[in-house]
Amino acid sequence: MQKYGLTTAQAAEARRKYGSNALSAPPRATFWDKLWENFQDPMIKILLLALLVNAAFAYLGHGDWLETAGIFMAIILATFVSTWSEYSNENAFQKLQEEAARIRCRVWRDGEPQEIAIDDLVAGDAVILQAGDKVPVDGVLLEGSVKLDQAALNGESEEAAKSAAPQGFVWEAGGTDFLDEHRLYRGSVVVEGAGVMQAVKVGDASVYGQLTRELQDDERDSPLKLKLKGLAQQISKFSYAGGVLIAAAVMLHKMLLAGGFAAYTANMTQVAGDLLQAVILGIIIIVMAVPEGLPLMIAIVSSLNMRKMLNDNVLVRKLVGIETAGSLNLLFTDKTGTITKGKLEVVRFLTGDVQEYAGFGELPEKIKELTYQQVVLNTSASVTADSIVGGNMTEAALNKYLADYRMERTPERIRFAPFNSASKYSWAQVKGSGGSYCLVKGAPEKLLLRTAYYWAEDGSRQPFTAALQRRLEQRMLELAGQAIRMLALCSSEGTPEDDVPQEGLTLVGVVAIRDDVRPEAVEAIAAVQEAGVQVVMITGDRKETAVAIARDAGLLRRPEEIVWSSAELAALSDEEVKLLLPRLRVVARALPMDKSRLVRLSQELNLVVGMTGDGVNDSPALKKADVGFAMGSGTEVAKEAGDIVILDDNFLSIKKAILYGRTIYNSICKFIVFQLTINLSAVAISFIAPFIGIDKPLTITQILWINLVMDTLAALAFGGEPALAEYLEERPKRRSAPLVSREMLASIAMGGAYMTLVAIAFFKSAWVDHLFRDVADHIYTYTGFFCTYIFMAVANGFNVRTKDLQLLRNLELNKGFLQVMALIVAIQVLLTYVGGSILRTAPLNAHEWLVVIFFGASIIAADLLRKLLVKRCRVISPFI
Repeated sequence: MQKYGLTTAQAAEARRKYGSNALSAPPRATFWDKLWENFQDPMIKILLLALLVNAAFAYLGHGDWLETAGIFMAIILATFVSTWSEYSNENAFQKLQEEAARIRCRVWRDGEPQEIAIDDLVAGDAVILQAGDKVPVDGVLLEGSVKLDQAALNGESEEAAKSAAPQGFVWEAGGTDFLDEHRLYRGSVVVEGAGVMQAVKVGDASVYGQLTRELQDDERDSPLKLKLKGLAQQISKFSYAGGVLIAAAVMLHKMLLAGGFAAYTANMTQVAGDLLQAVILGIIIIVMAVPEGLPLMIAIVSSLNMRKMLNDNVLVRKLVGIETAGSLNLLFTDKTGTITKGKLEVVRFLTGDVQEYAGFGELPEKIKELTYQQVVLNTSASVTADSIVGGNMTEAALNKYLADYRMERTPERIRFAPFNSASKYSWAQVKGSGGSYCLVKGAPEKLLLRTAYYWAEDGSRQPFTAALQRRLEQRMLELAGQAIRMLALCSSEGTPEDDVPQEGLTLVGVVAIRDDVRPEAVEAIAAVQEAGVQVVMITGDRKETAVAIARDAGLLRRPEEIVWSSAELAALSDEEVKLLLPRLRVVARALPMDKSRLVRLSQELNLVVGMTGDGVNDSPALKKADVGFAMGSGTEVAKEAGDIVILDDNFLSIKKAILYGRTIYNSICKFIVFQLTINLSAVAISFIAPFIGIDKPLTITQILWINLVMDTLAALAFGGEPALAEYLEERPKRRSAPLVSREMLASIAMGGAYMTLVAIAFFKSAWVDHLFRDVADHIYTYTGFFCTYIFMAVANGFNVRTKDLQLLRNLELNKGFLQVMALIVAIQVLLTYVGGSILRTAPLNAHEWLVVIFFGASIIAADLLRKLLVKRCRVISPFI
């Protein structure tokens, strides 16, 4: 072989001048960068403000350091849990990416072949390529011929033939032409042939490298983040208004008790003291109204679900990915390896008399032997006694079809002519015990014209009549409509001279090959569509193949659904695409810019968009989408661009990601209803009390205790909610929809109102008061209400965790919920014995505990009645 390449000194000079082949790593966020980013969360900002105010009052002697510590711990836990979860998953992802840097390449250096790391290649290097190698640089083929799989770059499943460039060939500056027969691009895979290429563009200058630099675009806020911002603003307004009104109500109550404004202001010292207490109460109410456990709960539920997803072959790189997956409206998905198996398989074998066989073992003996010989002798693959290595995807499918079958004596191959695009067949001359004969394998449209006989089931040669040929061609046409490729196998007696005979061939059979649809993908696509997510398949395949696969996958069901080719898409204006987008199901012959355009237009329609991909060409669209699903077998660039890596390349895993995303969303909503019900009732009780003659229904310390225990411990309880299949039956939430829905608002309003009415009953009803021991300071009634309030909150936790009337449904899947709620009750009972004057409590007797349990559990009956009414109204009108 002629020697090419550089000397060591020339390589060093090229590295100095053009750089190495190492790709610039995208900026990595450190743990502290991610932590700082999490501190920008709107809910965390509100908590930080509450922390500063609380700390200031505690320092002045008018606040509680316990509450200050509680808020501080809520902030630290929430930010650290979410940061650590994302950071640790990012490290796991980096370990996957490091595998790419270990690739070794063979080059000519100093006149001899050497093996070096892919990053050490430089411009001018002569790289030795063989079947199975990944092209490491952009360059020109100097010697040999190869077939490349360029799907990672252009999405085309068809292999591209490359031949040696003529003397004087110049790589033109600018432009990218994947169809050029002499240029090779980094990221392609050699599926057949061997050769030597000269490195022209390395590292970031390659097409592969250029695409990595396009991944620095700003990211859109996730739907959940937008909703949390809106909720934070609403809570801020409510809490500030509530704090001011309650402080004003307390001062007005004091004034009325004093006999009017003049009498009250006569003692300004008393006024100053009352004002200070009112302001403190108002600040506490503001803090109380903020659900400080929400960020912690989001961090916990995201972290728990990230671990579950990893067990299901889904690696979440960014928390925003799993949150957004649950809100998807539209999913653009690749075909190969995601919807289909990504590997060609022999699905049928047709004989000359149009008999069909499924498995190789079912074939008649003579046909079986000749088919085996075609696979192991008429091939460019390397065949050993134990295995068959190399060859293209079609030959790999034939090899798999043979399974473990082996002939006792395989004929000897004398000559072999590989497949070429002109003749569209390959042939091999072999010598067996009965003499010399020829094996031919290729395109049916070429070989059937030369066929005069076929091998029958009994091993005899029979005439291949025109009627049989028409029947066979008709059946092949039907199979072609199912995206099935055909390969004809023929034999010929005698010894060919330069080519196989133009007539007189004997048909062994026609092999039907297809990249079949994954059975689980059909089920998963149906589930995702039922979840309200529009699925659009984008593929580089031709339109007819794409349509056949889409039909089998369940993407095309109705006549009004649209299939576009890239050319048809390009001919439409943006407004026309937006108008027709809801009916779109397939885009064939797609280009990278088609994917980016579709993502952009979908987002302009305010849709939450997902994109799957595995190639470098997919990276810009993966980055631009609201959530990018990168395939685990895909390129490193695609994985860098994605938010979630599907390790098993399976659409079923995408369904699971959507389910887990919706689980997080539903868990957050449950916690919000639980927490805001408590917050609303606490604010309402504190506001109404002064006007109906109740002095301190809840003391400041009690309010702080309720806030601390219900925020923090309840976050743990709801963080473990299971992923339920019923979540996939819900409709996706609009990006602009508020986090608190009308149904949630109704539950919060009802629960808050009921807890407020119970509070009024405790302090204004003589009947309730008489249920407790009668003492001058009514300490047992006050203790009873404090415990009842906690018990009502706990009971309401069972109400909000399910929309059903069966409150214990799926409770066995979240045992932590029962444990946390039991802990809250146990602590509350203990506090009645040790709280004393600090918490204004006294030990209750058995009768009083029964009263507390009755009133605490009564909120369950109230909410069940609400659910029954809602259910009845929906039966009458589904739009309610």
